Amino acid sequence: MQGFTLVLALAALPAAGNLFGGLAAEAFKVSERVLSLALHLAAGIVLAVVGLELMPEALAGNPPWAPILAFVVGGVFFIGVERVIGFIHARLSSGKETAGPLAIYSGVSLDLFSDGVMIGTATVLNPSLGLLLALGQVPADIPEGFAAVASLRRANIRRRTRILMALSFTLPILLGAAIGYFALRDAPEIITLSVLALTGGALTSVVVEEMIEEAHEGDTSMLGPVFLTAGFALFALISVYLGG
Repeated sequence: MQGFTLVLALAALPAAGNLFGGLAAEAFKVSERVLSLALHLAAGIVLAVVGLELMPEALAGNPPWAPILAFVVGGVFFIGVERVIGFIHARLSSGKETAGPLAIYSGVSLDLFSDGVMIGTATVLNPSLGLLLALGQVPADIPEGFAAVASLRRANIRRRTRILMALSFTLPILLGAAIGYFALRDAPEIITLSVLALTGGALTSVVVEEMIEEAHEGDTSMLGPVFLTAGFALFALISVYLGG
């Protein structure tokens, strides 16, 4: 398996993890405390992906200032996406009951799209890196899918609609993987590395501004920091033992 087929297969791994988490939220009653811990765990894993894989790989290029600047641009990109999402919600949302869950859904979609770009871009550089990042995203996307569907369920959105929305999470990651692969496979290395850094900046912003903030709403647990660091440690283990 190679080329674009490999990229799609790798992108399907975190997509499957996300769907599994969503189905788990359908099967079990979810408390605010469990939701908070799941978001802390996912946030720790995403931060580890950025800190242990994306940025070290991006900074290996020349000149190093380009990926560093791209990392900051990733934060700007997040602001732009957040404003667009806010505008759409203001126009289409029927009330506060659904605005929050739909915001989480949009945030998870953005994260999955970023995952896809990251996997497609990384596979161009090194298939082993693409595999590592895909495997690392699976345990992160399980609690993300869990949190998204649990929020939709709490907002009393119909079960059929929730399941269709959970299935639709496959689309942004496959789209991102296709863009990352076809748009960047013939690009200069510094461009590819800068895209990785930009993705890292966007993901860092999503974690701090969305996931952690959402995790601290409602009934929280003192174990939140433990789950955050455990998520980081989990991906560190994957990186050490599968990264070669």
